[in-house]
Amino acid sequence: MVNITLSISDVLYKKMAKHREFNWSEVARQAIAEKVEDSELIADMKAIAKGQDEYKRGKTISHKELVKRLGLENEL
Repeated sequence: MVNITLSISDVLYKKMAKHREFNWSEVARQAIAEKVEDSELIADMKAIAKGQDEYKRGKTISHKELVKRLGLENEL
């Protein structure tokens, strides 16, 4: 596992210190994971929208090219 360092304000640190019931490393880990998942979902949705637009304009691609564009070569 890799360690990272975060900078937070003194005010936020003092507020966090009042809530020892939280594992702040786990809170940060979950927030980062959620942000990455959201970003990947948005990228996938943009790719789908682009494909739909291309299809409407009459452009088609092979299944192999679609898999490549979506980065799924190792998934299948």
